[in-house]
Amino acid sequence: MSDKFGPMNYNNARKHLSISIPSSSEVTMSPHIKSVEELRVLGINLSSFNTATQFGICTAGVFLFHLLYGYLQELIFSMEGFKPFGWYLTLVQFGFYSLFGLVELQLTQDKRRRIPGKTYMIIAFLTVGTMGLSNTSLGYLNYPTQVIFKCCKLIPVMIGGIFIQGKRYNLADVSAALCMSLGLIWFTLADSKVAPNFNATGVLLISLALCADAAIGNVQEKAMKLHNGSSSEMVLYSYSIGFGYILTGLFGVGGLGPAVAFCSQHPVTTYGYAFFFSLTGYFGISFVLALIKLFGALVTVTVTTGRKAMTIILSFMFFSKPFTFQYIWSGLLVLLGIFLNVYSKNKDKMKLPSLADLRNMVLTGKKVRLLSQNV
Repeated sequence: MSDKFGPMNYNNARKHLSISIPSSSEVTMSPHIKSVEELRVLGINLSSFNTATQFGICTAGVFLFHLLYGYLQELIFSMEGFKPFGWYLTLVQFGFYSLFGLVELQLTQDKRRRIPGKTYMIIAFLTVGTMGLSNTSLGYLNYPTQVIFKCCKLIPVMIGGIFIQGKRYNLADVSAALCMSLGLIWFTLADSKVAPNFNATGVLLISLALCADAAIGNVQEKAMKLHNGSSSEMVLYSYSIGFGYILTGLFGVGGLGPAVAFCSQHPVTTYGYAFFFSLTGYFGISFVLALIKLFGALVTVTVTTGRKAMTIILSFMFFSKPFTFQYIWSGLLVLLGIFLNVYSKNKDKMKLPSLADLRNMVLTGKKVRLLSQNV
């Protein structure tokens, strides 16, 4: 055998062999966001600004659009007589999202559908469950209670990881889930005592929405990595198929006629608000993705958690509802759970000590103080 086929040359050839797998930040990037060299969000070239300005623009975008999104959502459901039509609002929202996705897809060079239709049918079903159940739950719960539940997606993710994948979690993750669970129970009990429109059905609906939301992220990420699909393609096909699901369901249960009749009597406060509600939610996602790309998940979670806290505060300011200090204490307990979860996910990257290390440091400090006192 010739030397050119020897192991040394084979190893040299292997050095030039590489397989490129897109990272999660690349495959989930919005079409609003271009490459790292020229990072654009809604036409704003963030690459031309310094780091502090980039952070300020992204944070302002997240707060502005998502706060408007939450305000418009609660405003729509505060309209007298609208609460039974949560699924119809989701239908309208899916229609607008499909339209936005179609427009964005036309602005891209590659318009091919890469992800199989069967995968989109699964994603669409989960998306319908997430958004439809979440919107419908507002007919039974206060908006702050719904936001608190949305903060606790870790709980169904961990339960699914234990029973489906056999995962094991560290002390920080378990502590985070425990804090979130206790905070949720405390907040829900407080809401059941002071809120006149509290209904356990709302808790069931938002819990099911959380389970669907926990599953959809994994399915989307896997599909986009495997098939290298774009975010605009994902939005267009998943929401348009979901639109068909909801439309069929509303036809089947006879819920379409009453909803159309009600909204036709109040077109501005229903379809008008729903358009801006959908638009602000769509734009807010672009700034969240930009924040992840520029500053990472830790900073992004911190910003979005602050946004959710501000959403709850504004909800009490702009919409009259009963208040109790139990909301504050239970909300702080949920925030502690979020902090522990973020800490657990980033302690290795940031070289932070584990909870066991912190415990040993505290015990060591106590021993040193006792020895110094004895001396």
